[in-house]
Amino acid sequence: MARATLIGFSAVAMWALLALLTDASGAVPPFLLSAITFTIGTCVGLFARLLMPAADGAAKMPRQVKIPRKVWAIGIAGLFGYHFFYFTALRNAPAVEASLIAYLWPLLIVLGSALMPGERLAWNHIVGALLGLAGTVLIVTKGGGLAFDARYAFGYAMAAVCAVLWSSYSLLSRRFPSVPTSTVTWFCAATAALSLVCHLLLEQTVLPDGAGQWLAVLGLGLMPVGAAFYAWDIGVKRGNIQVLGAASYAAPLLSTLVLIAAGFAEPSWRILAACVLITGGAALAAKSLFLRKRATSEANA
Repeated sequence: MARATLIGFSAVAMWALLALLTDASGAVPPFLLSAITFTIGTCVGLFARLLMPAADGAAKMPRQVKIPRKVWAIGIAGLFGYHFFYFTALRNAPAVEASLIAYLWPLLIVLGSALMPGERLAWNHIVGALLGLAGTVLIVTKGGGLAFDARYAFGYAMAAVCAVLWSSYSLLSRRFPSVPTSTVTWFCAATAALSLVCHLLLEQTVLPDGAGQWLAVLGLGLMPVGAAFYAWDIGVKRGNIQVLGAASYAAPLLSTLVLIAAGFAEPSWRILAACVLITGGAALAAKSLFLRKRATSEANA
């Protein structure tokens, strides 16, 4: 479980590169960028299937067994639905408020995990998630206040749909542990196709300009919009989902640290405070996992 949780957290680490690489990709419209990067993400899955055909248990699953339709619905709604409603939210509400609402999904994962078979929600999971949320508020608002305006109610609602969709996708994926992670390849392919349709209907085509922007797009497709979704699938299916949910609040913090390292942002007290809140929250949420590992080690000794 600990190994799967760490693999899941590697997805959070990769998502920290999303802001930097998106900024470096130029003026490519969001749905076109989604179509290109999810196509690359599909190739990541196909390449992994060639190198590690039995890595995620696919060899144990007979080829004639079909993936349930509900799994397809969950996967496509999670990947494409999240991005569709997130882009819609940003078009209809201020980015700070919309992003913060959308980033309620880690808290929803922690709370929703109590409804999952074999899971138990403890006080440290809830407090850890709330500490992470407080740290995220500091990052997203830059230490300022929030101003929820009724004029942007539609955008706020779309951001809330984002949070519900991604948390639901993560929780429901855990109910299908026998479905191999390689299936995420086809979720990525469907998301790429649907994003292309949305681009053709809603956007003007603007391609990356120059090698630097194309490399940024490639990086997006390989990591935050590629390998991250496969790692996340392993984490939510086999890891400690409460710990993973609380630790997911590290994404905006890590993203900000990456931007600081790249010279796009300045360090400040709020970054330090957010680091303490998010790290402390994740450690608190992981308390039971650490205690379980210690007890196992002592029993084996």
